[in-house]
Amino acid sequence: MPDSWRLAVGTFTALPGRAPRTVDRRTLGGAMLLAPLTTVPVVLTWVVLALLTTRGLLPYAVAAVLALVVPALLSRALHLDGLADLADGLTSGHDRERSLEVMRRGNTGPAGATALVLVLGLDAACLAALLTDGGGAVLGVTALVASRLAPAICARHGIPAAREEGLGQGVAGTVARRALVAVVALVCVAASAVAAISAVAVGRPWWTTGLVAATVALAAASGAVATRRHAVRRLGGVTGDVIGAAIEIALATGLVAASVLHAAI
Repeated sequence: MPDSWRLAVGTFTALPGRAPRTVDRRTLGGAMLLAPLTTVPVVLTWVVLALLTTRGLLPYAVAAVLALVVPALLSRALHLDGLADLADGLTSGHDRERSLEVMRRGNTGPAGATALVLVLGLDAACLAALLTDGGGAVLGVTALVASRLAPAICARHGIPAAREEGLGQGVAGTVARRALVAVVALVCVAASAVAAISAVAVGRPWWTTGLVAATVALAAASGAVATRRHAVRRLGGVTGDVIGAAIEIALATGLVAASVLHAAI
């Protein structure tokens, strides 16, 4: 577990830390499962931004953009790079090898740039609506944490790697189905509990808010599953870029669900 945590921090954040002593498939699988915990610094930042906006000390739009700057810096923008590379690869044609070669180059083309603009714009719009009160902030944080279920979803048993090198080759098939289900359930329960507590604090029905939070978490996970399935169908497996893209698409999916449900309740 300590080695898995060190690997998770080193893989998903730019925070300094000790290198793992042993890196094997069990360590790699554990790192993928622990990815949601690496969002703690971003969660704290989003909470502060929500407090500032609800007190009228920061405009909602500014807070929304700042909320996206922090995870980009914390992840060295690798997830966004994965989104751009996957978009370029999937739009380069139907040939698997050509798509993988385009993704390997790492040069952002028109499709990649368009994907970045649309996804980040969608994220910012959703966060501007969610950071208006505590309940919305909780749902936004839920989408953030649940988006980091994507690495484990992409590394589930039975999912092959698309190429013989890179992060995808190392982590593909390292996460057991039961472990993945357990982590998804844990994130949903934790999100529901936090949302219910925040709802009780302001006199709102706790069961409705708790159910909404769980729905947001599942929506984010579904975005990751959809990304993985499409990548496996087109590329034959997963790569590091696929994992990064799955994180970003999961976040956008979760934020859209959060903003829609927040407006409805």
